[in-house]
Amino acid sequence: MIEFGHGTHVGLRRTRNEDTYYADASLGLFLVADGMGGHQHGEVASALVRDQVVQQVREGSSLLEAVRGAAGSLLECARDSFDILPMGTTIAALRVEGDSHEVAWVGDSRIYQWKQGLRQVSHDHSLVQALVEAGQLDPAQAAEHPQRNVLTQALGVTAIEQLHIGMARGKLEPGMSFLLCSDGLTEGVSDTTIAQKMARADLSAQECVDQLLLCALDSGGDDNVTILIVRSR
Repeated sequence: MIEFGHGTHVGLRRTRNEDTYYADASLGLFLVADGMGGHQHGEVASALVRDQVVQQVREGSSLLEAVRGAAGSLLECARDSFDILPMGTTIAALRVEGDSHEVAWVGDSRIYQWKQGLRQVSHDHSLVQALVEAGQLDPAQAAEHPQRNVLTQALGVTAIEQLHIGMARGKLEPGMSFLLCSDGLTEGVSDTTIAQKMARADLSAQECVDQLLLCALDSGGDDNVTILIVRSR
């Protein structure tokens, strides 16, 4: 049995929400996408990728195939556009089938797993994360770095032959939860606070989402914020 909660907010500094999400327990598919590109390009990019991934999974594609296929469709759309603005998006996606799960991600939208503790499953495709992995920054410095929002991978921006889709698989266990979110949450809310909310058994998945959205807004709400929580019962 799957329980899920979902929510998105434009934030307190933006006039347009370029995030999108999808949640369907019957299909076992959940995703968050954070668009970029200015004007309406971010909204178009995230929505196109959302719809393409959903369609391809419905048609029998694996999660990896669906994300890669959506990336190709977005690149084609960008090439056909006469506007010089880029059109890209991140993605963080979860597929649940029977007693197994798999996740896929590109960019800095994150996937966390909760099972007697919080663990970040995804790894940001960002400049500062690359510097952390190279030993040139520690995580505390990375959190304050002025270029922390610079991505090294994004759908619609990275060429298909250079695209690295992060993947992880595992067994789906009762009591296991997943959090998918755009960086509007993680930029302003610490992992410690996220863990405290995820640990509360008295909160439904939707109540947990609502509380985390409030935390993001209380921290300044500088960006669009989108959150999905999926629980296995």
